[in-house]
Amino acid sequence: MEKENIKIAIIGTGISGLSIAWLLEKEGYKVEMYDKNPIAGGVTNTKYNNDFVMDFGPNSALETTPLIAEVAEAIGMKEEMVYPNEVADKRYILKNNELYPLPTKPNDFLKSKLFSGKAKLRLMMELFVGKSKDGYYQSIADFVKRRLGKEFLEYAIDPFVSGVFAGDPHRLSVKSAFPKLYRLEEKYGGIFKGVVLGMRERKKRKEKSKSHAKMFSFKRGMRSFPLKLADSLNAKIHHESLINKVEKADGKYIISTEDGKSSTADVVISTAGAYAAARFLGHLSSNVEQHLNAIYYPPVIVLYVNYKKADIKKALDGFGFLIPSLEKKTFLGAIWSSTLFENRAADDEAAFTIFIGGAKKPELLDGDADKLIEKVLGEFEEIMSITDKPTFKQHKHWKKAIPQYNLGHVEHDRAFEEFEKEYPGLFLAGNYRGGISFGDCFKNAEIVKDRAKSYIEKNYK
Repeated sequence: MEKENIKIAIIGTGISGLSIAWLLEKEGYKVEMYDKNPIAGGVTNTKYNNDFVMDFGPNSALETTPLIAEVAEAIGMKEEMVYPNEVADKRYILKNNELYPLPTKPNDFLKSKLFSGKAKLRLMMELFVGKSKDGYYQSIADFVKRRLGKEFLEYAIDPFVSGVFAGDPHRLSVKSAFPKLYRLEEKYGGIFKGVVLGMRERKKRKEKSKSHAKMFSFKRGMRSFPLKLADSLNAKIHHESLINKVEKADGKYIISTEDGKSSTADVVISTAGAYAAARFLGHLSSNVEQHLNAIYYPPVIVLYVNYKKADIKKALDGFGFLIPSLEKKTFLGAIWSSTLFENRAADDEAAFTIFIGGAKKPELLDGDADKLIEKVLGEFEEIMSITDKPTFKQHKHWKKAIPQYNLGHVEHDRAFEEFEKEYPGLFLAGNYRGGISFGDCFKNAEIVKDRAKSYIEKNYK
């Protein structure tokens, strides 16, 4: 069968679905897409305040794979990519209500007031710590405490996990959520040894580690990229099409939508959230339905707020700050948005993005949102030494934010693999598999494209 006669259906028009579609079209395949939303972009969510950019979903990404630049160039978005201001290199951690820069170089670490002398000595002992036998069932908290010490866990990893996953380090699996970190111990015997020796492998793959990859956004915000990517595709996109059920009959997949319409496909790739996939695929397998529903997505409020620069007494010389659990604050941290990228606020104002909730404090979001935001702003203003009220504020409440790769996530992956074997030609993709980041979605898109291509070449000669 000719490539153009094979129908591939992709559910979801977030970064995962769109990048898979782009790669398949590049191979000559015909793609049709379905999405419950009126426009493409998934969790990217860009709004504008007097034409200034506000991102309520991902605010930036890391260029961890050359595929990102390749796609951006192909769709005419390369010139729209913007990189952070140099002043935004610093990352701060809150300790005893004061902001301390997170050291990134050995000399800075030795001079840092963020960690005690005992913690610094303990970190240096990492070279002599042996391998763990816990494997998949070890939390990132246990892993870091064993290798790097309790204080490093509390004032570096705990806030970092909150910033990336909005997660709980005592529940996240080190093997599933941070596979490259875990691999350093498994392959090289330790973190420091692995960082040095692993550089050679990344060079061969033409990849960059997340610690060295360039951060970027777009002049008109993160959603401008998937919107342009969607427009560049030949695929027909069915917007506002909520999938009701995917069934298999006579070697084809039948896709039914809530409005009573149906169509057939030779290959189906779901990039919808795990909870959504459970709804329209659960009838095929109660086991996969159970595993899809078991993936936890904590609630998060993203608050965008502006203040007059004259009212801010702290220097805005960094990316922002994260808050360790020990500090007992109501929010997770803040990004200094207008310091990071241009076109985020007027010249006499500063814009900030504040994150509230997450896996450690989901109950905070059950009450009155306005009262919660006022409490958060009070804490934020004290930390930043702000003397007046904000000139602007807007928030987005994500009831299901980021999928958590908690302990036992490996069992979900195994269930998904078995399900795909049972239903060949049906693939589960999205950020609940293979990583949550923008770059991870692109890397996994290549994997899914190759798997779909292999299936087609084997079954449609």
